Amino acid sequence: MRDGFLKVAAVTPKIRVADPEYNAGVCIDAIKAAAFEGAKLIVLPELVLTGYTCGDLFLQDTLINEAKEQLCRVILETKDIDALIFIGLPMEVNGKLYNVAAAFSHACVKAFIPKRCLPNYAEFYEMRHFAEGNKEALFVDFAGQMVPFGGDILLQSDAIEGLCVGCEICEDLWTPDPPSTALALAGATVIVNLSASNETVGKAEYRRNLVSMTSSRLLCAYIYASAAEGESTQDLVFSGHNMIAENGRILAQTKRFEAGTAIADIDIKRLNTERRRMTTFRTTLVPDDGFTRVGFELDKTETDLKRSFARMPFVPSDALKRAERCEEILAIQSFGLKKRYEHTGLKTAVIGLSGGLDSTLALIVTVKAFDLAGLDRKGIIAVTMPCFGTTDRTKNNAVMLAEAFGCELRTVNIAKSVRQHFEDIGHDESDHSVTYENGQARERTQVLMDIANKENALVIGTGDMSELALGWATYNGDHMSMYGVNAGVPKTLVRHLVAYYADTCGNEKLAGVLRDVLATPVSPELLPPENGQISQKTEDLVGPYELHDFFLYYMLRAGFAPDKIFRIAVLSFEGEYDRETILKWLKTFYRRFFAQQFKRSCLPDGPKVGTVAVSPRGDLRMPSDASRAAWQKILDRLA
Repeated sequence: MRDGFLKVAAVTPKIRVADPEYNAGVCIDAIKAAAFEGAKLIVLPELVLTGYTCGDLFLQDTLINEAKEQLCRVILETKDIDALIFIGLPMEVNGKLYNVAAAFSHACVKAFIPKRCLPNYAEFYEMRHFAEGNKEALFVDFAGQMVPFGGDILLQSDAIEGLCVGCEICEDLWTPDPPSTALALAGATVIVNLSASNETVGKAEYRRNLVSMTSSRLLCAYIYASAAEGESTQDLVFSGHNMIAENGRILAQTKRFEAGTAIADIDIKRLNTERRRMTTFRTTLVPDDGFTRVGFELDKTETDLKRSFARMPFVPSDALKRAERCEEILAIQSFGLKKRYEHTGLKTAVIGLSGGLDSTLALIVTVKAFDLAGLDRKGIIAVTMPCFGTTDRTKNNAVMLAEAFGCELRTVNIAKSVRQHFEDIGHDESDHSVTYENGQARERTQVLMDIANKENALVIGTGDMSELALGWATYNGDHMSMYGVNAGVPKTLVRHLVAYYADTCGNEKLAGVLRDVLATPVSPELLPPENGQISQKTEDLVGPYELHDFFLYYMLRAGFAPDKIFRIAVLSFEGEYDRETILKWLKTFYRRFFAQQFKRSCLPDGPKVGTVAVSPRGDLRMPSDASRAAWQKILDRLA
């Protein structure tokens, strides 16, 4: 349970209709199997002890009493299992029969939660047999124990901070105002649903979307366990479509039309972080809110994580979704720049074209913006500024890109100007320190700015979000522009955007140049080449961008602490990077992220394209002199 992870299970055994003794046996076996896998929260379907399809047999005392007796058996035979368990059965209270979820743990019944919204249409006639459940809890005697009975019950545990479980039953979820809404606003971070949802054509997709969007809307985990084979097929078929969702993402689901178990690791801390971020998610945690809160115990054991974390969280793994994402991002970038040109009335752009990935993407976006605005591409002035580190490969690619796009190309060799500058400030050209590098970067920016003044143009920024996060930009050099089109795009995504454009541009010559740009090592080209080849490779100096983008996403978007990021990075990059390498670059990431905030505090305008951004005007309002001591203390404990 360290780091807020909790293993949960939605379990559907194969039952017999109206045979509680048999059903209790298969439920016990299923519970034990889920517990063996490490599940600490186990959910079984609606009315699983009897079967959902008993019809008028629910009016028989024999069935009702047997179900109660078998519940006692299940509780007794799972008493040594360290888990909170939900199981469905019919239960008589004060002369009325209710469709109930029993919640129990360590041989202690914690709550009975009745179904509130009873269907009474087409194939479902629950009102014939059951009464609508009450909201506020009353207490009922069960085997000599007074147990709360009602819908507004929350089960809480201190095993994980923020772990609070609410329950609804099947149809409750499908209503306009489901009980889960109030439960979540009262503090529930996990909603369980004991269901018996029949299968019809197209229903599975609707059900999946309903569960997914409910977990997203309520910023919660949602565990859905549904009836399957074993139920009567007299008129209906039940598919056992079990699902576990977390904040809009389906973490696990079972194959339909067979009994099965869905198991997943949910992240309670992540959900709590999302709720803190979402200011419109207003909880109702007040003493008299009408909810009954019941505690339950769980051992604080280590969760054996089976959950996967994408190595590139900014890049969809599915090819079709990745293409859609690339098209959308290019549209956001180009429409943002188009608006800036409509506002200013200008018709010219100046862009420093190095032949590298970032400036190539910026040129693509500028071309698209000009096309959208009906402006002549000749108004795009692509400037190459060779100096001490420039290679023929990047220079030639820059030239060919400008020609292929129909832009104006200008070459300004800045070597003479930089040498004059070194002489002016007394810097020895043989000293290849940061002064040597940044002198070139700032000279390039001065050239771009002055050409923009001369041509009545905007300077288009090329730097990406990953560089900004690491501070890998020369202050008032490539750090500065008049509109930074790539400011919201991480480096791992830049590559895919350029590749997508190469695949879809319909110009084979242009695509060939773009593919060579993609194959070129990432470099600022500020140090002299070695044998004509790039000598300065960025990822050798600051670390692999796939690691840094991973760190960036889970720090800013998920709010994870350094030890949690390290844990999931080791899991995700197993076989690619060892623990020592990951820790080395994680420490580098935090050191640079905190030290370089001053560069992000004065960023030019630029469009946000995803859920992570570093603009000081919106997503990252962080002091430039904030201490990293608390984060460093955690890093120092890692090994």
